[in-house]
Amino acid sequence: MHASKYHINTLKEAPAEAEVASHQLMTRAGMIRKIAGGIYTYMPLGLKVLRKIENIVREEMDRAGALELLMPLVQPAELWMESGRWEQYGPELLRMKDRHQRDFILQPTSEEVITDIARNEIHSWRQLPVNFYHIQTKFRDERRPRFGLMRGREFTMKDAYSFDRDEASAQASYDTMYDAYCQIFTRLGLEFRAVAADTGSIGGSRSHEFQVIADTGEDLIVYNPDTRYAANIELADAPCLIPQRAAPAQQMVKVETPAAPKCELVADMLGQPLTHTVKSIVLATENPENPAEPQIWLLLLRGDHELNEVKVGKLPGFESGYRFATETEIQATFGCVPGYLGPVKPVKPVTIIADTTVANMHDFICGANHEGYHLTGVNWVRDLPEPLVADLRNVVAGDPAPEGGQLAIQRGIEVGHVFFLGDKYSKALGATFLETDGKPVTLQMGCYGIGISRIAAAAIEQNHDARGIIWPRALAPFEVVICPMGFHKSEAVRTTCEDLYTALRNTGIDVILDDRDTRPGIMFADWELIGVPVRVTIGDRGLKDGIIELQSRRQETADRIPANEALERVLALLETL
Repeated sequence: MHASKYHINTLKEAPAEAEVASHQLMTRAGMIRKIAGGIYTYMPLGLKVLRKIENIVREEMDRAGALELLMPLVQPAELWMESGRWEQYGPELLRMKDRHQRDFILQPTSEEVITDIARNEIHSWRQLPVNFYHIQTKFRDERRPRFGLMRGREFTMKDAYSFDRDEASAQASYDTMYDAYCQIFTRLGLEFRAVAADTGSIGGSRSHEFQVIADTGEDLIVYNPDTRYAANIELADAPCLIPQRAAPAQQMVKVETPAAPKCELVADMLGQPLTHTVKSIVLATENPENPAEPQIWLLLLRGDHELNEVKVGKLPGFESGYRFATETEIQATFGCVPGYLGPVKPVKPVTIIADTTVANMHDFICGANHEGYHLTGVNWVRDLPEPLVADLRNVVAGDPAPEGGQLAIQRGIEVGHVFFLGDKYSKALGATFLETDGKPVTLQMGCYGIGISRIAAAAIEQNHDARGIIWPRALAPFEVVICPMGFHKSEAVRTTCEDLYTALRNTGIDVILDDRDTRPGIMFADWELIGVPVRVTIGDRGLKDGIIELQSRRQETADRIPANEALERVLALLETL
């Protein structure tokens, strides 16, 4: 490809709404153009990146035995009503009507459609196992689309669905996809972690996220640097930090703490460590016995810890949902305003759940249920009854790891997710097959997604500098760019460039020759912004000495190499990337 025949339109400035590097750089490099909030046109450079990602994904899915099909973007509402997700999915599901007033949706995912295919196409155990996948546009009507391709409304996704006879074989299919995903992200040249994760709205009982490591990631990953343990912070078990509860050593005392509604302020005022304080969080759930009056719960965390809402949602009594109590409900239950409430003698009976660490604390500080006051020297049994105990908190860096050592935390961007679904959808839609005994059995399912367009953004978040994008070789729109100095003025430059260009193309290298009539500084800035991994610079001055310049995108300066070794040296450099 010659640059004069290609569409290259770089920008000096990113749009004002571009908050993260990938959005800024993809826009400036001319890879995407916004058409509406969270909806983008992929320009030729950007589409090349997506196609390269798709090709690697397709190759590894095929190698793992999955079969490609293509399901529609528009899906009938009836299937979603059968699964129950028509009501459950929420406002992210874009609902619409056709001219006959029939309901349809713009697909965010395809569990319903693929299960409908399975119930109509799979009849016998002899057809199993089978795994279908497609690469298709998805749409989720995000409330606040942002970060470019990181959280857009329209995006490209690969989703696959396995069908098996029983749970054991379904778990084997899951493991096959897990291994395929590891191979995909390794081939893409990305630093990633596979982490145990919550199943979320998709459902199921086993789940792993594939996270690209990046400081700008929205997700927190908990991992042990010395082992393979890794989990999303939502799922990571938080250990009890106090092995055994000590006996009381202080009397409970009510102390004045004016203008100190937070644990940090109380600790400073009383000259105590924050770890001696206990914070109170009040939640409300539906009360089956009295729907007009919700059930109030008091959750207790150590002052330096944060509530893990996903863990709370899995506790008995919270499965159907919960909310934070209103100030009116708090005052009615505890007799005081938020900031000073606590577990000792509330106005009304309340169910108390203590985090595992709090359950072993002694002589701790908590709210006194009196505005402007706290209690010190509070102890279980003596001052208040034993609570229910559960893991309620987020892990923090330095917590003991399950297998020994200490846990660390880093940020990541979710680009892939694998789920074991079991019969969640196959049972709802009646997808069965005939076993060897001739009896119908419900299919066991797995679900496996990869965000194709999100990978492009995540790769940039992980690989960029002040000059622009630094693509891993496998994702780059071009692997090599040849930059001539005076292409239209020097026959020697032109011949050398064209010869190297042809030689690289003949070896299968994706190369572009920048034959535009533009200044070297602009040319270099363009390709550094676009992020091509290898640049070859050829000029008259160097050719007189038989020299050209070779530079990888990660190098600060170029290497001077013999012109007659250009092909071998470029290929050798590419092998290191």
